[in-house]
Amino acid sequence: MLNDEALLTSGRRTLTLEGQAVTKLAESLSPSFAAACQLILKTQGRVIVTGMGKSGHIAHKIAATLASTGTPAFFVHPGEASHGDMGMITQRDTVLALSNSGTTPEILTLLPLLKRLGVKLVSLTGHAESALACASDVHVDAGVDTEACPLDLAPTSSTTAALAMGDALAIALLESRGFTEEDFAFSHPGGALGKRLLLRVEDLMIKGTDIPLVEPTATLAEALMEITAKGLGMTIVGENGQLKGIFTDGDLRRALEEQPDINSVAITALMSASVKTLPAGHLAAEAMHIMEKNRISSLVVTDAQEQIAGVIHLMALLKAGIN
Repeated sequence: MLNDEALLTSGRRTLTLEGQAVTKLAESLSPSFAAACQLILKTQGRVIVTGMGKSGHIAHKIAATLASTGTPAFFVHPGEASHGDMGMITQRDTVLALSNSGTTPEILTLLPLLKRLGVKLVSLTGHAESALACASDVHVDAGVDTEACPLDLAPTSSTTAALAMGDALAIALLESRGFTEEDFAFSHPGGALGKRLLLRVEDLMIKGTDIPLVEPTATLAEALMEITAKGLGMTIVGENGQLKGIFTDGDLRRALEEQPDINSVAITALMSASVKTLPAGHLAAEAMHIMEKNRISSLVVTDAQEQIAGVIHLMALLKAGIN
């Protein structure tokens, strides 16, 4: 059994060898990489990524990365393709086949069928003279000098190299397509980035009769009743859709120090005329930024005519996952 130092040495060796393998790929990247990108960019259908064993696991990840960065793609198991799943591949598609040896039988079996369909084939192998590489429209070399496995048997450096090359393809395609953060968010609507980039103020704001709102002629007592009824700790002061001010629980604390007659004092004498607002079409993340910067818990939302459209509250943002 290895001691701790020996285990650390082994780990460093593996990381070093795999890092060197990826560095070598970058240094030896050839025009075939660009040719593969151009072929995929011209694809009218989807990119079908396939591979067996460990290469299959890498192919799964590459397909997922392509799909989430603007290149429609999915994984097809080569073994299953021989038993019906070839029907998932059309003439409009491009196949990206992974095999370090370039001689994987399950993939080679598919070659005549792919040729008959007229499907374009990009291969990613470690052997440029292999059967798969020679049968491909474009071959991308992902060869490594040695596996990180001390027996030079377990796929380690080779799978890392294939994974890195897949990422390189995906990012080159992303940049070529002009893929944006917002495009990425559409592929990840459930993630934090998706929520930050897709949710807008109008999606989360309180509107209609739920808006805490009193007219300028309202008394402090009436304003307090509105605040209590709507439960946001504030009320807008407005008239005919026009924003006049805002009265918050902070304003109330300051007003109570003066002991006013709540049944007679006008809310206009106690409200804040300076109000933070945000148009309805702006991102919810922007509302969060304004609240954090000004240490407030709500914003008045306005429409295109700068009339009162709603209120967005900090709790609504937090519940939606905006942070």
